[in-house]
Amino acid sequence: MSPLQGAPVAEAVMPSTDYLIPFALATLLFAYMPGPALLYTVAQTLASGKRGGFMAAFGIHIGCYLHVIAATLGLSAFFIHVPEAYVVVKTLGAMYLIWLGFNVIRAKGADLDALPHLRKKSRARAFGESMLVEILNPKVALFFIAFLPQFVDPAAGLPIWAQFLILGTIVNFAFSSADVVAVLSTSLILKKLKESVGMQRITRWIGGSILMGLGVKLALTER
Repeated sequence: MSPLQGAPVAEAVMPSTDYLIPFALATLLFAYMPGPALLYTVAQTLASGKRGGFMAAFGIHIGCYLHVIAATLGLSAFFIHVPEAYVVVKTLGAMYLIWLGFNVIRAKGADLDALPHLRKKSRARAFGESMLVEILNPKVALFFIAFLPQFVDPAAGLPIWAQFLILGTIVNFAFSSADVVAVLSTSLILKKLKESVGMQRITRWIGGSILMGLGVKLALTER
C-alpha cells in the first residue's frame, strides 16, 4: 500500500474561493457605491481641506474596528434583541452629525487659513469627530452582522471568530480606500476654488449641509 493512501487531506485554512470571490465583489460594490459614508468624507474634505479629509477617513477607519470586534464577539446582535438601545445610539449619532454640520457652517474659514495651529487643531478634531460618528452609527454594526456571516466557511481551518475578524478588517480597508478616493477627488475641486474666500464659505455651507442632512437621514431611518 502506498504511503500516501489513507493520508488525511489537508484542511484549508481560509474559506474557499466559492466564498472569497463573491465576498471580494460584494465588498468592492458596497465600498464604492455612493452613499452616506462617502458623502460624509466629502463633507469633511469640503470643511477642512484634503488633510482634514484624510484625518476624517482615518478616524472612520479606526472607529469601524469597534464594530468589527463587536461583530466578531457577537455583541452587535444586542441591537437586534434590544431595539431601544439601537434607537438611543442612532439618535445620539444623528444629533452629533447635525451638531457637526451646524458648527461647520458657522465656522470662520478665514481664521483657519490664517493660523497654522488652528488648521492642525481642525484636522485633529476631524479625526476624533469622525471616529465618534462611526462608533455612534448602529447601522454599521447591523451591516457587519448581516454581511459577514454569508462568507464565513464552516469547513475552513480557521475558527469562525477569526474569519469574522479577518473578513471584517478587509471590508474596513476596502471602505477606507473608497474614502481616500473621495478625499482626493474632492480636494481637486477645492484646489481650483482655494483662492476665493467666497467659494470657501460656500464649500463650508455645502459640507455642513451634507453633515446635517446625513444626521436627519439617520434619525428618520428605522434600520
